[in-house]
Amino acid sequence: MGWAAGAPYPILPAMHVPPEQDLEPLLPQILTVLRANPDGLSEFELVRALDEAAVGPFRREALRDTAELFRSHFLLFHCLYRLRQRLRERGEDLLIHCTRIALAPGPSPAASTNAPATPLSVADPLAAYYLDLKHLAAADLASVEAMLADGWRRIRRGGHREQALAELELREPVSDKQIRRQYRRLVMRHHPDRGGDTTRMQQVVRAMETLGLARNR
Repeated sequence: MGWAAGAPYPILPAMHVPPEQDLEPLLPQILTVLRANPDGLSEFELVRALDEAAVGPFRREALRDTAELFRSHFLLFHCLYRLRQRLRERGEDLLIHCTRIALAPGPSPAASTNAPATPLSVADPLAAYYLDLKHLAAADLASVEAMLADGWRRIRRGGHREQALAELELREPVSDKQIRRQYRRLVMRHHPDRGGDTTRMQQVVRAMETLGLARNR
């Protein structure tokens, strides 16, 4: 592997971290691509579209290298979370997941009025991670490989997400809280002890397992 057993993992080589002001012009260009794809794109599809539009550092051929793959992923999500902040200020929203990145309606005016004005970086730990470019500069091979492995797990699970939501009579955008609430409704309706259908109940349970929510229902 190139490092001694028990030694700290090295910082990834050639990990150039651009200043935030250099990333600012990318936001409207990414938004243009997203508006041209209202049904949403996976992370790879978005990188491909940005590559074809010659936007920023997003090049498909660079994704064969672990360091460049992580750098491209981090910078893209950094831009997406910054863009989401801007959109929310204008009454829109942005769904951010490696399997689907899509524009979405913002919260209703009533919900916006009643919601506390909490900064996104405080309310969303994942956003806070990507919004801080120091995390990119400090990345080592261990953390990168762990994140990429987790990303593939999410992609494999996310590939069945739409089907699982359909089994629960839901569709995106939907929160985990809404999914669990719908699960409880369907259990009340279809549980065999209440005269429901066993097969339908099994479909509901499998959908929750696919979504990774079976342990905390």
